[in-house]
Amino acid sequence: MIFIGLFSQSMQSGLTYERNSAVSTKTSDLLDTILLNPGLPDNWSQRDDAIAGLGLQDPDFSQYQLSSFSCMRLASTIQPVVYYPRIGAYYSNVTAGFGGYLLTPSAKSLNGSTASKLLGINGTYGFQLNLSPTITVSIEKISLGQPLILSVDIAGTDYPFANAPLSYNLLLVNQDSNNYPSYRIISGGGVTDSAGSAQLSFSVDGENQAYALIVYTYLDGLKGIGYYVHVPQSSTKSVVPLIDSFQNNNITIAHSDSVGQPSQSPSYSLLSYNVSFVILTEDYTLRQVDLDQPSSLGSVVFNSGSGQNYSSLTVPSNDGILVITYKGTAGQYGLVLMPWGFGSLGFPLTFGGSPAGQEWVTTDLRQVSIGGISYQAKLELWNLGYSGSG
Repeated sequence: MIFIGLFSQSMQSGLTYERNSAVSTKTSDLLDTILLNPGLPDNWSQRDDAIAGLGLQDPDFSQYQLSSFSCMRLASTIQPVVYYPRIGAYYSNVTAGFGGYLLTPSAKSLNGSTASKLLGINGTYGFQLNLSPTITVSIEKISLGQPLILSVDIAGTDYPFANAPLSYNLLLVNQDSNNYPSYRIISGGGVTDSAGSAQLSFSVDGENQAYALIVYTYLDGLKGIGYYVHVPQSSTKSVVPLIDSFQNNNITIAHSDSVGQPSQSPSYSLLSYNVSFVILTEDYTLRQVDLDQPSSLGSVVFNSGSGQNYSSLTVPSNDGILVITYKGTAGQYGLVLMPWGFGSLGFPLTFGGSPAGQEWVTTDLRQVSIGGISYQAKLELWNLGYSGSG
């Protein structure tokens, strides 16, 4: 009886090990399946209809180079969806940090359950795909008044990015009497110290001026990006860009009070805005591209029987950053950023189910590039049909 008990225990351990090994092998194969093929059709990233096969590889490149627009169609599972009452639609929220928006229409985005069916694992395996920048660029304002001093801390995976060159672009809003405020770009460079830190100083009023700082860093083939947006405390309203169509490159510009559940005591508010598009050049500076559309200048009104409470415009088909500067009726200025192409601002993404509560979860990693920015792709996989130990 003792022998039979020991034998049964050994058999059970062997079966568990075999099953867990099979899940581990499946994780590696599935991750490469997602990353090393462009999907079907191969231009599904820039369409609004359903897709036939899931793949994130950029069809114009090979190896682990992913399409910025394919990644942008993946629905986030971390942050709650955003409701837009005007059209009664929900938007997947991939936004990361103050002043940056990436809101994609849920009806045109790919969710985790549909992805499981496309990958052929529905009902058999659960998964979660995480895309996170390999290089973390953190920016913090450490001054009051003038001059403006910003601290930049750059880190790799568990180590500081020491002696790394960086390029910065300060987008400074022109706060004058212009109803549609523009901005100018101040570019420069620097190097991090042994702790991966650097300080940037500007002759700017850091409290009452609206601005955004975008920092690029690069070392040993790795590229990273970070951003920081500041608006004066008086600017409590803003504009919100919503992606309307991936296929037509269409963006809706809405008043912040009109996005989400309406406030209990809505008050009249008008914002005048100016929209432009910037692309990254080879020397890591930003080049402004005029959209040359009537709707790139305009205003959005909240809680008004007359007046436009939204606008629509079309952006270029290449990767870049949408920059929207705005002004309130009382002279409040601000700006917001939106990446067009997932890697343009280095946003992270979590896609798929949650491994919480699973007894055995296998993980595999790959280093990938999204829009030229270095990312780490991590896939977690678990078997839905049994509970293992581990």
